[in-house]
Amino acid sequence: MSTAAHPLRIGVIGGSGLYAMEGLIDVQEHVVDTPFGPTSAPLVIGRLAEAPEVELVFLARHGQGHRLNPSEVPYQANIFALKAVGCSWVISVSAVGSLREDVVPGHVVVIDQFIDRTKGRASTFFEQGIVAHVSFGDPVCSTLRGYLLEAAREAGATVHDGGTYVCMEGPAFSTRAESELYRAWGAKVIGMTNLPEAKLAREAELSYATLAMATDYDCWRAGHDAVTADAVVAVIHANVKLSQRILRAAIPRIARHEGPAPMHNALATAIISDRSRVPAARIEALRPIVGKYFQ
Repeated sequence: MSTAAHPLRIGVIGGSGLYAMEGLIDVQEHVVDTPFGPTSAPLVIGRLAEAPEVELVFLARHGQGHRLNPSEVPYQANIFALKAVGCSWVISVSAVGSLREDVVPGHVVVIDQFIDRTKGRASTFFEQGIVAHVSFGDPVCSTLRGYLLEAAREAGATVHDGGTYVCMEGPAFSTRAESELYRAWGAKVIGMTNLPEAKLAREAELSYATLAMATDYDCWRAGHDAVTADAVVAVIHANVKLSQRILRAAIPRIARHEGPAPMHNALATAIISDRSRVPAARIEALRPIVGKYFQ
């Protein structure tokens, strides 16, 4: 819930087209300095005319003009910045490939699990003198996932309740052998970005969930053309309006949530370092995330 003094802030990570929403008012850009370097793009903060008590904080994951490949996205800086400006919830809107016949391009999957196939991406804030091990068995916030599921149905999307997202390195798409392997594992969609975000969001005590927007059938499906960037981009553009409708339906649900966001204390039992030995400079650098645990 928000108050006049402390408006509810909801982070939205996705393409820059998301914040070209009709009725978005009081729009401002903010550049946030982080210990992890610059964010992908300036934060764009605005309000919906029909929900002025909520501030939406948009972040273009791949930068303005889609200039960053999935391995180049500064995930630490992005999540840190959303935390630093006061977000407590984060909605990820992501293009994915479908690994299932029934997940047709244009459908939405509100995922509930991940498999990590990335290679060496920075996906923790806890290093250089401070160690924490957060619980991650359920990697998305179930409460936010429920709100997004309801919102997608209200927006008229064909939506799938749950599924596993394989996060691959990229930027090349899968081989056919890889695609069939992921299908054998029972995965539903494949993408290149969300798992580093989800891990960092949990460490930052942000309630995070994904709207996975299917753009193609990857390369496994017999008779389906191999994935091309042009085909994917065409479906992404078609999905933008749907994503905006889902966000409009989700915001009031999140605003009505009673109490703090569910992941607000994810670090309560996670920091295992001797507090007296954690370097003061590290505490200061991570203060938006760990400050309440080092009073």
